[in-house]
Amino acid sequence: MTDENTAPDGGLSAEAQAVVDEIEEKDVDFLRLQFTDILGTVKNVAVPATQAEKAFTEGIYFDGSSIEGFVRIQESDMRLTPDPSTFAILPWRDGRSARLICDVINTSTGEPFEGDPRTILKGAIERAEEMGYQVNAAPEPEFFLFEEDEEGRATTKTNDAGGYFDLAPKDLASDVRRDIIYGLEQMGFEIEASHHEVAQGQHEINFEYDDALTTADNVGTFRTVVRAIAAQHDLHATFMPKPIPRINGSGMHTHISLFTEDGENAFHDDDDEFNLSDTAHSFLAGILEHAPALAAVTNPTVNSYKRLVPGYEAPVYIAWSDRNRSALIRKPAARVPAASRIEARFPDPSCNPYLAFAALIHAGLDGIDKGLEAPDPVRENIYEFDEEKREEYGIETLPSNLGEAITALESDEVVQDALGEHVYEKFVEAKSQEYDEFRIDVSQWELDQYLEKF
Repeated sequence: MTDENTAPDGGLSAEAQAVVDEIEEKDVDFLRLQFTDILGTVKNVAVPATQAEKAFTEGIYFDGSSIEGFVRIQESDMRLTPDPSTFAILPWRDGRSARLICDVINTSTGEPFEGDPRTILKGAIERAEEMGYQVNAAPEPEFFLFEEDEEGRATTKTNDAGGYFDLAPKDLASDVRRDIIYGLEQMGFEIEASHHEVAQGQHEINFEYDDALTTADNVGTFRTVVRAIAAQHDLHATFMPKPIPRINGSGMHTHISLFTEDGENAFHDDDDEFNLSDTAHSFLAGILEHAPALAAVTNPTVNSYKRLVPGYEAPVYIAWSDRNRSALIRKPAARVPAASRIEARFPDPSCNPYLAFAALIHAGLDGIDKGLEAPDPVRENIYEFDEEKREEYGIETLPSNLGEAITALESDEVVQDALGEHVYEKFVEAKSQEYDEFRIDVSQWELDQYLEKF
């Protein structure tokens, strides 16, 4: 039995019953029970809506050996436990389908599965709560919209020539963004702003911050909604970090703050030059300390490191600033104390949000535990520093490729512990294989450069 969804008398909990009632009232036909693999890919099991009560009380079983990074075939039975707070009707399915995000239960122990990314993030949140903090997060996932060819396959041809904050006629995707926003709002999002980004075909839609678990759920939902509604416009939406060379790539700048149990922002201090508390300084120092290993999780693809190069607004230097955006972490301006936060600018939208947030939280909390002191902020444009000046400031760089990031992760016990033994081993195995496949491949660039030359 799934205790959190059942009442003491064996019936449904009030929250689960409310979902069942809404399913009946809104004539929902199918439920999509969603979870993610360790790479962040959303998986789902579709069941008739008539199975909703059974899903809450008994769970839905599936073969975990078929999911990336889960279990071997001899230990494959897994159970999905829906979280009733995540119920939402899918706006592109004529209101007849809905989704529930699930936790994965190991049927052999009856406990949350140690390979479930959502469970990993819950562990990070629990650690923060034990220290007296609630973690809030607000990511900014950027994406590209590309045209499709005659067979419906994605191209890298953008459908507009717009730039940062441009309007029509250059920004031809404003109607697409509008429809995406409508879809997100129907699924419970509070949208703050949307605009065209710097690169042609690149866009950003910002949604309201929330607790870390809800926000991670929202990132997965956001990517799904963007892709589905773009497809209705015969466009392909991609969160690939760098789909086009020599232009800006897509990041997922992530704003983080800690609040105390009495609702005060633990990151704010009126007396500090930057209005950041000692807690905030130590938290950001922890992220800087573990940044090379964090990159394996927050920037987890071969392509991620095509974005992390100087000159295209992506941070590569391990430093922080209250002004410029060339540093790894920025302290954004805050109108009120509750808005004091830090912004990690290096993550990208190809990451698994559950694992990325968990790793960032653990790294920051490690900084608090150890009382780490943040270095002085760098207010100059670090992109203009030569190597000698970077050494003078003590500024190091992120790994230059996925292989270096994996090596950094293999020597960082804090980030390893953040992932847990199971996920860490499976993650490194999958990413090492990805990087090896990339290394032995011969690219078109190499053929163009060398085939006729040698």
